[in-house]
Amino acid sequence: MSRVPIDHILELPTAERVAIVQEIWESILEHPDDVEITAAQRDELERCWVELQQNPDDGESWEEVKKSLKNE
Repeated sequence: MSRVPIDHILELPTAERVAIVQEIWESILEHPDDVEITAAQRDELERCWVELQQNPDDGESWEEVKKSLKNE
């Protein structure tokens, strides 16, 4: 795998950087058990999940988030 210095990536236009981040994130989602989180992070995720269940209209779908990022 070839490596690109982060400085070069940071010089890319925002839309290209967002696309790169999206690809990286999707590759991470393919192996969710490989991601270690702390107890505090787990607690915060649980709190957010409970809040979303109580107020489902307050959240945004992943598709909405991606669309808003692409429009920046």
